[in-house]
Amino acid sequence: MRSVILFKTMIRRVPKPVSGGLILSYKCSAACRHCIYACSQTWDANWISQEDLERILSQLSGKILSSPHGPRTISLNYGLHFTGGEPFLNFELLCKAVEIADRFSIPSTFVETNCFWAVDDASAKEKLRLLKKKGLRGIMISVNPFYLEYVPFDRTERAVRTSLDIFGNNVMVYQMEYYKRFRGWGIKGRVPFEDYMKLEKQEDFLRNVEFFLTGRAPYRLRDTLRQYIPEYRAEKFFKEPCVPSFLRPLHNHFDNFGNYIPGFCGGISFGDCRKLDSLLEEGIGMEQYPVLGYLMEGDLQGLFTLAQEMGYGEIQDGYFSKCHVCMDIRKYLSQKKDYKELRPQEFYQHLE
Repeated sequence: MRSVILFKTMIRRVPKPVSGGLILSYKCSAACRHCIYACSQTWDANWISQEDLERILSQLSGKILSSPHGPRTISLNYGLHFTGGEPFLNFELLCKAVEIADRFSIPSTFVETNCFWAVDDASAKEKLRLLKKKGLRGIMISVNPFYLEYVPFDRTERAVRTSLDIFGNNVMVYQMEYYKRFRGWGIKGRVPFEDYMKLEKQEDFLRNVEFFLTGRAPYRLRDTLRQYIPEYRAEKFFKEPCVPSFLRPLHNHFDNFGNYIPGFCGGISFGDCRKLDSLLEEGIGMEQYPVLGYLMEGDLQGLFTLAQEMGYGEIQDGYFSKCHVCMDIRKYLSQKKDYKELRPQEFYQHLE
C-alpha cells in the first residue's frame, strides 16, 4: 500500500529573494565537470527574452539588497549577478540586461564569467567599459581546474587585470586559491583535468576552496572525489536538514525559462519568477507539487520516501553528500513523471 506524507499545511510560502543570479541561458563555452547547473555547449541557447527581462527585473526591483558597503559596490551574497551558462556568449543581451536592471535601480549588480572572451587587452577593456557605462557595478571571475580545461589561463589573467583597471575594488576572483596556484605554476594555456591532477598533491586538490557536491560533480568526478570524500548510505544524511538552506532568501536564481530556483539547487523550481509577486503572495500547493511537498514537509527522508514509492533504487556504493542523494533522486523522478517543479527538464539530461 502506498504511504503518503500528511502535509501539515496545504500551502507553503516561498522565500522573498534579497539577492541572486539571473541566468541568461544555460548554454556555455565550457562543460565543466563540477557544474551545479549542468551547463554546456550542447544546450539550445534559449536566451532570455527582453520581455522576460523586463518582467523579472521589474519584480526584483525593491527586493534585492545592496552590498553592505553601498549599492555601487558588490558582494557575493548581495545584489544581483548576471550569469549562465556564459553570459558573454550573447554580449548584446548582457548589455541589455544590465541596462534594464539599472533602470529599475537594482543595486550591486555584477557579471559572473569564465573569461573565454578576454582574447586581447583592447577588446576586453572595450567590453568592460561598455558594461560599466550601462550601469554594471562589478565582475566575478571564475577560476578553478574545471574551467582550466576550456579557457586558457592567460585569458583569465587578462580579465582580472583589465577588470581591476575598469572596476577597481569591485572585482571578485572565485576562487582565489586556485588563481594563486595556477599563477605560481606558470600556467598560460588550457590544461586537461587529468594533467592538472598530476600537478596537484593529492591532499591539496580541495584545500582552502569551496566545493559543492551537487549538480554534475557526483557523476563526472566520482572517481576523483572518492580519493577525498567517503561515501555513505542515504540514511546517513537524513539527519542533515535541507529545508533551512533550501528556503533561504540569499543567492537564489532566476532562469531564462522563468524558473525561480532555490539557492544552488539546480533543477528545482519554486514556480514562475515572471510572476514573482503573485508567487510570493499565494505560495505553492503541496499536493500539486509533490516533490516540493515531500521535501519541505519530510526533508530529505521525505523525498527518499517518495522516490522509493516510485521504484527508486539506492546507489549501492553510496553518496558523497545530502545534495548528492537529492540530486540522484530528482534525476530518477524526472525520468518517471513530468513533475512541474523539476525544471528545466533539460537540466537532468545534461548531468552526465
